[in-house]
Amino acid sequence: MSGENDLIKLYSGRILSLAADIPHLDRLDHPDATVKKRSPLCGSTITVDLNVQDGKVSDFGQDVKACALGQASASVVGSAIIGATRAQVETARDQLAAMLKKGGPAPDAPFNGLEVLIPARDYKNRHASIMLALEATAEALEQAEQANCA
Repeated sequence: MSGENDLIKLYSGRILSLAADIPHLDRLDHPDATVKKRSPLCGSTITVDLNVQDGKVSDFGQDVKACALGQASASVVGSAIIGATRAQVETARDQLAAMLKKGGPAPDAPFNGLEVLIPARDYKNRHASIMLALEATAEALEQAEQANCA
């Protein structure tokens, strides 16, 4: 029964609220880059479209097919992404991984809302889904930067 109670605590009202209200769910018509990431363990997928202007995300769209934890992560990322730089996204991605795997602190602002996912540390089978939004966004920013340099 303890495992069931732990899962109930994990899926807190705050996580479920984030999962129910994901920003930027419309795909972009003419993105600078598009990246689709999939978690092989659970099958969650996130596709990210973005445009970059002056080194910052100027427009963002995402298609999220993930568990509530992956959706909550995508919600936080979607809320914070406009105006973010590649360095900020890569730092947040690395900090989120450290938070989940090594007990590190939540990512820095503007992605500090990811702290809501601290209870997921003990659920290693959910880590990949939680990471998808930042991993896809970081890769899309890299692609957009390379395309702009070409």
